[in-house]
Amino acid sequence: MMSIDGLGEKWDTLFGAQPDPPPLLVLITAAVALVVVSTRLPWRIARNAITIAHEGGHALVALLTGRKLRGIRLHSDTSGLTLSAGRPTGPGMILTLLAGYVAPPLVGLAGAWLLGGNRITLLLWVAVALLLAMLVMIRNAFGVVSLLVTGALVFAVSWYAIPQVQAAFAYAGVWFLLLGGVRPVVELQRLRSRGGMPASDADQLAGLTPFPAFFWVTVFVLVNLAALITGALLLTGQILTNAGLTL
Repeated sequence: MMSIDGLGEKWDTLFGAQPDPPPLLVLITAAVALVVVSTRLPWRIARNAITIAHEGGHALVALLTGRKLRGIRLHSDTSGLTLSAGRPTGPGMILTLLAGYVAPPLVGLAGAWLLGGNRITLLLWVAVALLLAMLVMIRNAFGVVSLLVTGALVFAVSWYAIPQVQAAFAYAGVWFLLLGGVRPVVELQRLRSRGGMPASDADQLAGLTPFPAFFWVTVFVLVNLAALITGALLLTGQILTNAGLTL
């Protein structure tokens, strides 16, 4: 069993700031995330994390707008489904539909803000807490396994890994959410242009508002790019500051 002193040390580590990561680590993790997002097989595997954030965004906004959350399903083809009950029209339904595609980069932006303050361990524990909260609403076996594996990996890194490994893992994950949030929107519009995904979030939003589906795809893109740019500035802030001081 862990002693009281050991628990106190963990508590200080959780809420305290860790040392600044080496600038090279920030840049390498960005490059790794970009490679994963832009290559077929790694993207196919890692995209499950984007789906988790996407469906989690739907679920959170559904609850915040007073809708009753029925459940979440995650599928092995990296698709997902979030079911909620309530008015089929109105602001609550619109915001719930809007939340999915913008959730991954916005979660990444929140992570970048924490990393900007060097709260690396806190970021990892918040991620574990969110995954556990989402787990209770999962309604299929693959979804349960996917969340358990992801949560166990994040917890293991936060509890057992040395600070350098925690930093590399956290930065890579945040970069991936920021960069990986853009690709699904591009894929969505590509499928829509070929007549695919007629019941996509954008098409459902078009049915609830005066604006066409392409308008909502544009909204997704603009929000995600804004989150990516802002998050990248937060993650590279120390590098930019140091570069400015040396000029």
